[in-house]
Amino acid sequence: MSGRRLAELLTATETQTPQGGQAVSYEPLGWVWIRPGTRRRRERTEAGVMRTIEMMRVETRADPRLVAGRVLRFDGDDWTVVAVDTDPARPGRVHPDVERRP
Repeated sequence: MSGRRLAELLTATETQTPQGGQAVSYEPLGWVWIRPGTRRRRERTEAGVMRTIEMMRVETRADPRLVAGRVLRFDGDDWTVVAVDTDPARPGRVHPDVERRP
């Protein structure tokens, strides 16, 4: 992927249902311009089950709202932010690592 995309930044809120389950809703925090990197896939074992995880590193301007656990929604997919690295060569830029389960 190349070019910039406008992504919606969301925070997940979990609530307990009357039946004892959990419901997740997403509250919008705003919008950020991102430059998506190359998508990579890998398999990860969670609780004895093999799952495919799609990962990507994006570039954007530094924003204090970009923290691990938040969600970036763009191109019709929800990507969870797992880490945010600063770019020492380019002050004011960060590289969030995001992942999703296809």
